[in-house]
Amino acid sequence: MHSAPSAQDIEPCANETADRIATGLVTVIPILALGLVVWQAWADFLHWHDFVVFSIFYVITGLGITVGFHRHLTHRAFVTSRPVRAALTALGTAAIEGPVIAWVADHRKHHAFADREGDPHSPHVGHGGGLRGALRGLMHAHVGWLFLHTQRGAKARYAPDLIADPVVRFIDRTTLLWIALGLLAPFGLGFALGGDLQAGLTGLLWGGAVRILLLHHVTYSINSLCHFFGRRPFATDDESRNLAWLAPLSFGEAWHNNHHAFPTSAAHGLRWWQRAMDPSALVITALERMGLVWDVVKVSPERQSAKLAPAA
Repeated sequence: MHSAPSAQDIEPCANETADRIATGLVTVIPILALGLVVWQAWADFLHWHDFVVFSIFYVITGLGITVGFHRHLTHRAFVTSRPVRAALTALGTAAIEGPVIAWVADHRKHHAFADREGDPHSPHVGHGGGLRGALRGLMHAHVGWLFLHTQRGAKARYAPDLIADPVVRFIDRTTLLWIALGLLAPFGLGFALGGDLQAGLTGLLWGGAVRILLLHHVTYSINSLCHFFGRRPFATDDESRNLAWLAPLSFGEAWHNNHHAFPTSAAHGLRWWQRAMDPSALVITALERMGLVWDVVKVSPERQSAKLAPAA
């Protein structure tokens, strides 16, 4: 039997208006920046350094979320040193998906109440039936929940280990610093590669705004699409699904049914061909071979077989 969420599970918001304004700006500004990208492409062809800057910052901040925030800090899929934990946490914070402790608390609460009352972003709970209910649920799970504070994970309940961690706590308190550095760095790299101010500004456009736009909506799609569309090879008590086409863009996070079946697994792609589309697992393996991470959680074939869903 699952317990119902209580008041102790929910993180109160000190200033909902300010939080909604900040969330709205972070959501809308990258979309407006897409208009600048269209104008740039029309007025002047893109330069090679724009793609370089975008690719570098999409990858490093994306892995900061998937390897750092998600697989390490949320699920403890591996152990690492303070410097590596600090680097992963700082890179994840630069992705601008929220302060790390709140991010982890929300995600742990999601697993505790997945697709039931209490899940911060289920597309299936409380949205009505039919096509209209499905669309409302998908919109809520994708971005709408970010503007609500009724089911946010209580940090003291869901992330006490991170509150007690001085490295994580420092980066959480200085979130704005890492966001600023995450925008200054692509400007600097664009300037260095292109040799002028315009190259720096287009580096900021591509490595900042466009990178944020794509990475945010890929992350949001795990909450929405991966609880609605795709395959369910493992028997879980939620609606998590694997969505193969999204796996490369999400660094392997879209093997989402696999993840809900084995939340602490460092690899979300559990078949050999899925593993090839799980860059986060490949990075963790490389770090393990270099001795930078250890005690990596792996799921045996026997455990996987035991949890396979019955054939239809």
